[in-house]
Amino acid sequence: MGGTFEELVAEADSASVDGWDFSWLDGRATEQRPSWGYQRLMSDRLAKVSAALDIQTGGGEVLAGAPRFPPTMAAVEPWRPNAALATRRLHPRGVVVVSVPDEKALPFAGDVFDLVTSRHPNSVPWAEIARVLRPGGIYLAQHIGPATVAELTEFFIGPQPQAWARRDPKAERAQAESAGLQIVEMRLERLRQEFFDVGAVVYFLRKVIWTVPGFTVERYRERLRELHERIEAEGPFVAHAARVLVEARKPE
Repeated sequence: MGGTFEELVAEADSASVDGWDFSWLDGRATEQRPSWGYQRLMSDRLAKVSAALDIQTGGGEVLAGAPRFPPTMAAVEPWRPNAALATRRLHPRGVVVVSVPDEKALPFAGDVFDLVTSRHPNSVPWAEIARVLRPGGIYLAQHIGPATVAELTEFFIGPQPQAWARRDPKAERAQAESAGLQIVEMRLERLRQEFFDVGAVVYFLRKVIWTVPGFTVERYRERLRELHERIEAEGPFVAHAARVLVEARKPE
């Protein structure tokens, strides 16, 4: 996209970042998709169970892509603006959307869901997932993997080894097993991302808030200017997203 540094930054800083729709970035950034097709896998499972829960549903965009829901379908979201979006999007289809302050305590009885799903949870409440699943129930999710978009994070705030370790599949496997779940599958892929202008970076960092915690345009204006000049001189800023397909089962 054309424009001066100030124009690009101002446009991206004023854009709405509610929900989990990234269409604002069309033509300004690209990201490879994982080979497994999470939404298709999720939809297939939802069509075969009687009760399911989607956690950290965002604005409900991913869940709404499923053509068929089970008789009992619930979703939880901690951020109120997103919960409101999800309610508008999903209530007409019979989904109960619950706004929760956090997901360390899911507001449901134990042993009630055949399937729990999540796409890109910021944190994973393994013990609560295990508690609300019925024996034999499945947790199916696509997680953010270790060192995802590390190139972008490190450009602004340097290496974050503790954050990268938190997303390591080995650590997540141990957490799941500690909660009493059995890992059926855990598959990691690294996927190329390209940002074509500094506005795309600003929008992404405002929306995906854990990439550079506490990001604001004013706080990082000079670093953003350096990035703008680098993209103008060298072309797109390249980073790599890590995605992990996770399937875990609660023993019978």
